[in-house]
Amino acid sequence: MTATIHTGLTQTERSTVAQELSKVLADSFAVYMKTHGYHWNVRGPEFFTLHNLLEQQYRDIWAALDDIAERIRALGEFAPQAHSTFANLTSIQDGNPDKDAPAMLKELMQDHETLIATARAALTVADDEGDDVSVDLLTQRLSAHEKFAWMLRSTLGGR
Repeated sequence: MTATIHTGLTQTERSTVAQELSKVLADSFAVYMKTHGYHWNVRGPEFFTLHNLLEQQYRDIWAALDDIAERIRALGEFAPQAHSTFANLTSIQDGNPDKDAPAMLKELMQDHETLIATARAALTVADDEGDDVSVDLLTQRLSAHEKFAWMLRSTLGGR
């Protein structure tokens, strides 16, 4: 039995937003995996500081994955769950543990910037469709990823 969803959004509006959230979920999962991997594999004189910085970031992203997927479900769509599905939805590449710490951080900073662009596009769609709940979720994720990108940029000596 399929229950009708009465949330003030049409099926088309919910589906459109869910498609955009699926891209955010895929990018978030890719950044989570890379951040966690770099947390394990970072090395050098700043190891402890970087190890802890990356742990803070991957833990936040891990919790957000559930929030994003549950929002997709609340919109009446299935959240993507397979690695191949995520791979088809994201442009973020896997990490390379052979990189030195600055290269890892620079790559993660750029990945957060990619994710920020994906989230901004999704926010625009959610706003256009009148989905205030998804706008709120995406605003929170934008804030987190902008902060993470800034922290990485500053660690690298940038603005």
